Amino acid sequence: MKLHASRRAWCLCVLLIVLYLLFLYWVGSWWGLVVVPFIFDAYITKFIPWTWWRKSENGMVRFVMSWVDALVFAFVAIYFINQYFFQNFVIPSSSLEKTMLTGDYLLVSKVSYGPRIPQTPLTMPMTQHTLPAWLGGGKSYLEQPHWDYRRIKGTGQVALGDIVVFNYPAGDTVALGAQDQDYYRLCYTIGQQALGLEAEPADTADYAAAQTRYAAIREAGRNYILQNEAQFGRIVSRPTDRRENYVKRCVGLPGQTLHIKHGVVYLDGHAMPQPEQMQQNYFVRFKQSPTVDFLKANGITREDLSHPIDADGTYYMPLTRQTLRTLQQQRDLCEVLQQAPPAADWLYPQNKYTGWTTADYGPLWIPKRGASIALTLDNLPLYERCIRNYEGHDLCVKNGRILIDGKPATRYTFALDYYWMQGDNRDNSADSRFWGFVPEDHIVGKPLLVWLSLDPDYGLFDGKIRWSRCFKWVSGIK
Repeated sequence: MKLHASRRAWCLCVLLIVLYLLFLYWVGSWWGLVVVPFIFDAYITKFIPWTWWRKSENGMVRFVMSWVDALVFAFVAIYFINQYFFQNFVIPSSSLEKTMLTGDYLLVSKVSYGPRIPQTPLTMPMTQHTLPAWLGGGKSYLEQPHWDYRRIKGTGQVALGDIVVFNYPAGDTVALGAQDQDYYRLCYTIGQQALGLEAEPADTADYAAAQTRYAAIREAGRNYILQNEAQFGRIVSRPTDRRENYVKRCVGLPGQTLHIKHGVVYLDGHAMPQPEQMQQNYFVRFKQSPTVDFLKANGITREDLSHPIDADGTYYMPLTRQTLRTLQQQRDLCEVLQQAPPAADWLYPQNKYTGWTTADYGPLWIPKRGASIALTLDNLPLYERCIRNYEGHDLCVKNGRILIDGKPATRYTFALDYYWMQGDNRDNSADSRFWGFVPEDHIVGKPLLVWLSLDPDYGLFDGKIRWSRCFKWVSGIK
């Protein structure tokens, strides 16, 4: 067999094969070697007529196949870039304001913490879990094959204070008509209303009795959701890497003990610095309508003014420390009445009465891989979701004894690292205080760059593009 390929073809072939082998070495899987003969054939031997359409005498065939060739290449390239290197992400809500703003488009690095080997590899590129409406909607991925969690070595690890993109842990179950809400908290909230309860059950020393009451509330809510599919949509489950992407700030690392006192986060007894742009809710009464220029200058959005309390111009709104000082000085414009009370209903763990609020929460220990704790009926609600849902064990309580995989357990050793995530908009953030720990296998990546920022409050020619934020490094935004 004679090989008549040009020197250029040989150079390209060798370069691609070397780069591909380096990629396989990085991901730690040699199954991809089956592709090497096809790369060699495409450039050198050419037994397979890869570009047969270029020789066709039919112009329409050449035109159509040229587009098919380009689209296939683009989809494959996008798939690998999104999966292993970088992904686009848009900030959908105000939970991180005023650090990350609604409408910020982020370039998220998966190399920073190490990309995950895809658990559901057969998926439509550029979709998370649902096909676009013009493609009929429905799931954008196949359940099988499903691979176990494995992460490739990255350039670093999640650090305290990092802004992190991750898969929403409580998104394993979703009501499709209410995807912006935690399904489990939704069940408890609706169940409480359905049963006519004024508040969640008070504490009791009888674990079995307490869990029976919580299960009844949850089941009542679930039944109501099932019976009102037109309002809430179907209930579906999603694998880890197909759950909704969230972005929050890491405020607690594996092995640390977290305690929130009067809104300040303490780790292992030491107070942590608060984010410069952190917001808290206040009741503010405007004596006259603020101008657009005033709202823009102080970063007040329409969403901030979307919670009027009365007809006298009183609003329930988030303020940074700087905006709070500014409004306090504008006595002719408004009056800051008082700080709003923190949320206290159905916080994590939702099946245990703790008396905690979003401003006074804990203490609780954040699980660490390889570390073990003594399991008791008192702390079991904190860690049962980690043991059962994230680490895949069968867990139950019978006759006052904790059983894991059918065996009595008084201690448990964690197989994963966990993190505690919160938003900088502290009183308007659905975060770990509501749905608990973020397992390491849910970590997606680290935002590097705001490449575009669009303000949803304004039109294209009225300040929609936030030019000062475009192509700005996230590390430079405090």
